[in-house]
Amino acid sequence: MTRADPGFPEACRIVFAEEVASTNDEARRCLLAGAPAWTVCWARSQSGGRGRDGRIWSSPPGNLYASLLLRPPGPPATVARFAFVAAVAIGAALGELLPAARRVSLKWPNDVLVDGRKVAGILLESQGVRADGVDGLVVGFGVNVASFPADARLPATSLRHEGAGDLAPGDVLAACLRRLLIWHATWERAGFAPVREAWMAAAHGLGGPAIARLPGREVAGIFAGLAESGEMILEAPDGPRRVSAGDVFFPAPA
Repeated sequence: MTRADPGFPEACRIVFAEEVASTNDEARRCLLAGAPAWTVCWARSQSGGRGRDGRIWSSPPGNLYASLLLRPPGPPATVARFAFVAAVAIGAALGELLPAARRVSLKWPNDVLVDGRKVAGILLESQGVRADGVDGLVVGFGVNVASFPADARLPATSLRHEGAGDLAPGDVLAACLRRLLIWHATWERAGFAPVREAWMAAAHGLGGPAIARLPGREVAGIFAGLAESGEMILEAPDGPRRVSAGDVFFPAPA
């Protein structure tokens, strides 16, 4: 069903369900049915939520599970950089909801942290990928609003645990959508440069040691920044290395 709420931006069409397997799957169905950009699929819970690389995303009621449908122009590599647009926007929105003493940071490539603990994740999935563009982009995001998994692969937290109060998932969704609209407009008007600058300003682990775990090998070095392509730049002992995919860890300096 379609749910209307005066707190949501007028540009967004909200499609709400009590439970779905995955909001990304629902958004893809909307895309294939011809739904317009800024359609948002939102569910109270997911029975098959997933994160990057097919990892299970715990999805009990009380947290936010939503997927935004966009139809961006440009080749797939350009479209993929929207992950950083989404991270900057969602990080800014959550920062507004948290006490001022809490530090929101962005972990490459797609996580939002509060004081070093994961509070949100982002999953981009393209549809109809061609050399010159895509038919659509699904931007899935989950935010730990009321609870967080105790057995998460990385230390996790929730907005409530960090002092944000008794927020409803819809309040968090509205805040995220407002910021997504602002940063999407910036990206369209000025390109990736201001997004990259804002992401770097909030980057977790910048200037410190990092380990990128790639298929069959690890690359260790100093996290030197974010390339214009969205790749992570590591200053390794044998020279600069660029990481386009993989799990990244930030050990404490020796």
